[in-house]
Amino acid sequence: MDTLTLFGLVAVSLMLLCHSLEDRSPWFVLAFAGSCGLGSVYGFVQGAWPLGLGVLVWAMVAVSRWLRLRREQVGKYRLQSLRGLTN
Repeated sequence: MDTLTLFGLVAVSLMLLCHSLEDRSPWFVLAFAGSCGLGSVYGFVQGAWPLGLGVLVWAMVAVSRWLRLRREQVGKYRLQSLRGLTN
């Protein structure tokens, strides 16, 4: 197994692991986006540019999901803080 194949195996393994843990924390969504970025690099370096492009789009969607989840999380925290001030 050459270095590029090992890199691709690690990238895809991280994608699967992070995707399976996404419900636990928004940080796993961000880690999934990062591992998609690694998978995209693998696709482009290997010469399979459609794969690299597709996984890059997937990474951008995951970053968008992470931003939305973080906004929701921060909004809940602020709402709880305001409720604590009024009680």
